[in-house]
Order: sequence, then structure tokens, then C-alpha cells
Amino acid sequence: MISEFRSRFRARFRFRHLWLGVIGVSLVVLVVLEGLNAPLPPMAAATMVSGLLCLAAFAVPERLFTRYAIGAAAVSCVLTVVEAQLSQRPPNTPGLVELGVLLLLITRAARRCRPLRAAGPAAGSALAAVVLPLRIDAWDNNLLNLIAVIAVCAVPFMVMVGLCLRLYDTLREREREAIRQGQRLEHARELHDFVAHHVTAIVAQTKAARFTAAAGHPQSPEDLDRMLAQIERAGSQALGSMRAMVSSLRDHTTAATTRPTGDPAGLCGLRDLTEEFSEVGPPAELTLAPELADRPLPPGIITTVHRVVRESLTNVRKHATGVGRVEVRIGVRSDDPERLEVSVVDDGQGGASTAAERSVEGGGYGLVGLAERVEKVNGRITAGPRDGGGWHVVAVLPMGKADKANTVDSADVATLGEAAPKVTSSG
Repeated sequence: MISEFRSRFRARFRFRHLWLGVIGVSLVVLVVLEGLNAPLPPMAAATMVSGLLCLAAFAVPERLFTRYAIGAAAVSCVLTVVEAQLSQRPPNTPGLVELGVLLLLITRAARRCRPLRAAGPAAGSALAAVVLPLRIDAWDNNLLNLIAVIAVCAVPFMVMVGLCLRLYDTLREREREAIRQGQRLEHARELHDFVAHHVTAIVAQTKAARFTAAAGHPQSPEDLDRMLAQIERAGSQALGSMRAMVSSLRDHTTAATTRPTGDPAGLCGLRDLTEEFSEVGPPAELTLAPELADRPLPPGIITTVHRVVRESLTNVRKHATGVGRVEVRIGVRSDDPERLEVSVVDDGQGGASTAAERSVEGGGYGLVGLAERVEKVNGRITAGPRDGGGWHVVAVLPMGKADKANTVDSADVATLGEAAPKVTSSG
């Protein structure tokens, strides 16, 4: 898919350059033909040089534009003043291509240059465009009307076009920055979802080993090897997740195959996640509704379910105390058959103080990122302490196809840029 997009982009890029080359050659030919219309060879050569300088000023890079535009306008004005003093002048055209390019120089100056820096090339090009009709042979009321139209209508119009294009460029750059910000948030959530989960397991296992050693309980070589193997496996998984993320950032062509996603086995893959959690923490019981076995779900919804369960179990491991059991339930809501409910509940101890610690410890980025993920698929999430102790996280997701499940478009990013979604607390 990405290679096909790149090939299309390159073909369009080559076609654009070919089209611009054809236009450039056509304009050069027109400038030469208009120069040949002059009655004297020196006048014809000077007209060609002036027109070609204006074309070159319009095509130069941004860093050279100001000096080239001022230079071309100065040459055009000097040529106009000289030709106006001669008795023999062009009979029918003063250089219409040059006139058009001078007006476009005004637009480019207003669009690309800072206001103070744009004053020089814009004013010079405007002056050269206004007096350019004086090169023609017949000086009558029609000529004066043409000069008036250029001064009163054409020049202000080109300035307004340049300012409108400048505003469009500003809005487009803001949109691009919003998209980049959305991508950075997406990568931050990926790192938190995968790496933080494995690192938390390493910390929990290390604490358990140190507690056992400090308590003076003898450990058999088999138990010690098992604990170290669990730490090694969690570290390897963390490194694998980071390597996949770095690969996706370095080469977007391999992002689809290396970036961690939801378990390809679907919701059944959650069983491996709960079993892994149970090895180094309280037992976690997974309950999947039977009606979900044969019902396909969109990949974005499956990925979000994995993120909710993973983040909830990580928070239990990091913040909960006295947890004896964790229940993970995934089923269809009884009041809405088209909505999927994901519930992660523990029976930890503590009241309001413990709930506050869970909300603020570690910066709270996990729940904020989780809320963003759920809202991207048009779902909602609540998290808070339970009556009688413990903590619950409940996410309600659509079971149909979510348009924004796996994409970061400009509208999503603009929303993320305004403010991060808040997690609804229920008590």
C-alpha cells in the first residue's frame, strides 16, 4: 500500500515538473516573440532581457527572491523610461508577458516575504507594471485607461491574492503541526501501553525477590531461576516493543509489520495477557461472553479492548494494595446489543486516599491516553473506586466499524490539540 502511494506520488511529481517546464518554455517563447515586435534590434534585445529577468525573478528560490525581484523591476522601469523617450516604439504590445509576471511578483512578495521585506519587491514590481504600457507607440485615452486599471484594480487585487494565499499557507502549516502533534501523542501512548506494562512487571518481580530475600526465607535454585526467567522475559518483551516502535519511526514502510498492535488472535488473545499478569500478581480471571465467539469485531475495536485491559492490569500492579483477585469481563451490554462493555475490577483495600493515589501517581498519563483511545473509536470510559473497596475501569465501545479506529486525521488531531480528554470518575 505504501509503495503504491510512493509510486503515485513520484509519477505526480514528475508530471508536475514536466507541466511546469512546458509552461516555462512557452512563456520564454512568448517573451522572444514580443521582443521581436519592437521596431529596432537593440530595443528588441532589451525587451527580451527585461522579460526574461522578470521570469527568472519569479522562479528563483526564496532566499534570492527579494534582490532578484527588485533588480528585475528596476530594469523594467529603466527600459520603460528609455523607450518612452524614443520616437519609434512597439506598435501594438508593450510586453504583456512581462506585465503579467510583474503582477505575479507582487503576489509572491505578499505571500512569501515578511511585511517589511515585502515592501521593496512589491512596490518596485507595482511601479514597473503601472508604467510599462508607456512603451507602446500610441498614447491616447485608451492607454491612460489601461494604466488606471492596472494601478487601481490589478495591483490591489494581486496584493489581496497574495495575502489570501499567505493565510492559506498559515492554516495549512497549523494543520500539519496538529497532525504531527497527534502522531507524537500516538507514539507516546504506544510506548506507555507496551513498555510501561513490561517494566512494571520487572519492578514487581524484583520487589518480590528482594522481599523474599530480606525476610530470610530460603529459596531453592529452581525458584530463583524461575523468578529470574520471568524478569528476563519481561525485559525482552519491553526491548521488543521499543525496537518495534523505533523501527516504525525510522521506516514507515515497515511500520505495518513491526508496530505493536492488538493481539491478532482477537479477544481470545486476552487470556495470555491475564495469565501473564497472574504469574507475578494476584490471580486475574477473564470472562468472555459466549456471543462474542462468532461475531467479528473491527481491528480498531479489538486493539482498544487490549489497551484497556493492559492499562488496567498495569495500574493494578503499580498502585493497588491488598488485591486478592482481579476480574476482567468482556460482553455485550444488555441495554444496547451494538455496544461492547469491557470491565476490569479488583478488590483492593483503601478508600478515598488510595483512589487519589491511583489517579495522580506516575503523572496519570495512562488513563488520559486510554481515554483518548476510547474516544477515538466513539466509545466512553469510566474509572474510579468501588463501593466496599477496590477499583473498577469500565469502557463501552461500539461493536460496528469505527471510522476513526486506526487513523489520525486532521479533525482528531485538532481535537487532541485543544485539550486532552478527561476520564470520568464514578464513586
